[in-house]
Amino acid sequence: MTTKPYTVDELISAKAIAARVEALAKEISSHYADTDKLVVVGLLRGSFIFIADLVRELDLPVEVDFMEASSYGNSTESSREVRILKDLRGEIAGRDVLVVEDIVDTGYTLKHVLEILETRHPRRMEVCALLNKPSRRETDVTARWVGFDIPDKFVVGYGIDYAQRNRNLPHIAAVRFTG
Repeated sequence: MTTKPYTVDELISAKAIAARVEALAKEISSHYADTDKLVVVGLLRGSFIFIADLVRELDLPVEVDFMEASSYGNSTESSREVRILKDLRGEIAGRDVLVVEDIVDTGYTLKHVLEILETRHPRRMEVCALLNKPSRRETDVTARWVGFDIPDKFVVGYGIDYAQRNRNLPHIAAVRFTG
């Protein structure tokens, strides 16, 4: 697939992200203070940098697992058809679970993942999302913890890509198509 020409404009700095991740970790650690071990489920691929930074800031024992779900492919628009590409390795029945998502946009991917995980009977389950686009929401799904509410712009960086590019940016940037 060929991509349209584009440039990126910084939207959220690396410094602001680091400060917000630290604050989120404190809130999450307080909420789960009574757990013996928190299962942190990262939704790949976009959350991998966020989850790595977040778990290092958590002040409680964690077990990390991953799921990969997709509704975008190489497009900038959700297809609303969610595919599970990788499932959890471990069991979550009776466990405390934190689902970590890069961005909640339409909400279809997260809603689908949460429905699957609920059938596995976690003790309690919450969501932490780095980014939230409330103006795009088409489902009733919400994240208990949100790093940043952002406008309706296509974004990249800090693990989030466009056609497998720009994941390595240390900040969040808005994509501006130029052609």
